[in-house]
Amino acid sequence: MHRVWAIIERDLRRFRRSPVLVIVSIIMPMVQLVVLGYAFGGVIRNLKLGVVDEDHGVPAIKLKEMFQAVAANARTFAPLYYTDKGTAMRDLRNGTLNGVLDIPPLFSRKVLAGATPRIALAEDNTDQFSSSALEGVIDQMLPAFNSAPVQPRMTADATLAVVEVYPYVPYIQYLLPGVIVLAIFVSAMIGGGIIFIDDKARGLHEGYLVTPIRKFELILGFTLSGAAKAIIAGFVLVTLGSIIAGIPDPLNIVRLAKMLLLVVATSLALISMMFLIMVRVSDPLVPRAIFGMLNTVLYFPSGAVYPQQSFPGWMKAIAVVDPFTYAVHGFKQLVLKNTGLMAISGDLLFLFVFTALAMTAATLLFRRTL
Repeated sequence: MHRVWAIIERDLRRFRRSPVLVIVSIIMPMVQLVVLGYAFGGVIRNLKLGVVDEDHGVPAIKLKEMFQAVAANARTFAPLYYTDKGTAMRDLRNGTLNGVLDIPPLFSRKVLAGATPRIALAEDNTDQFSSSALEGVIDQMLPAFNSAPVQPRMTADATLAVVEVYPYVPYIQYLLPGVIVLAIFVSAMIGGGIIFIDDKARGLHEGYLVTPIRKFELILGFTLSGAAKAIIAGFVLVTLGSIIAGIPDPLNIVRLAKMLLLVVATSLALISMMFLIMVRVSDPLVPRAIFGMLNTVLYFPSGAVYPQQSFPGWMKAIAVVDPFTYAVHGFKQLVLKNTGLMAISGDLLFLFVFTALAMTAATLLFRRTL
């Protein structure tokens, strides 16, 4: 092991002398957590809804009063009243409005007669998030509008009672597991890919080739040194990221110990994967060129940003063999649910088996020639 330790020591000494690498591998995922967490996780508010009242009856006035209540409380949208539907639709197409709600003539008469009254919502569906927010608020408002003035004590209508097992999870907390894995991946890409190929380009590996060190010892040394750097980055994200995201009891020792084990498993898997990809590469431009592609192909199918149940079949096939998938799932169990190790045993097994297979393949492919 002293030959393996010599490789590890040399690599870690160089890492300590390069603070920029530390900053990039830790700060960049932290910035992504904050920016994406608050950019995608907020409640949509202050949309502009054009309202065209062509009826002017009492039910229409009641409906407009409910719009004002939404604007004053939830603030999902602010109603802007138009007398001409053509002007409202022109403003919708020009981007001034997010939607136009039309109360047609005879609406009040149909309400009083029970003759299926309807209102129309024209929406800017180029922004699916805003249009879904408008539809959701209006759908929730209509049952209250349709309800009888005096509710019966008993009813035959089926109702739904929702029980939330866990406290409310903001999107920044939902995003945290994926960002932890991303931080580990950045360290793996730098330590297991870019630096490895740069050393080859500079001729530093020629010194290894004239020593009696075996191929497995070289791969093991590179993997362990790269994993050590990735573990540092991952554990910093585990602690600081939990504090930033507002995870309850973020410094719980038991949970941190379980997360450290998962950080180690993830680091070994991603570092060994990077060496398997780069073991026959000599051009220093290759790892830089494929960094963005690997990030996209591995990160997004893992379910870190959006549930996998919505993916097409080919993306689900990628997710099955993607180590990101199992790392993200494990961190979600620990960060969001604070479960035990049994809940992530399958994830740990996959990551350790993946590490063994990748290191074996990298050892077989490694050439002791220039």
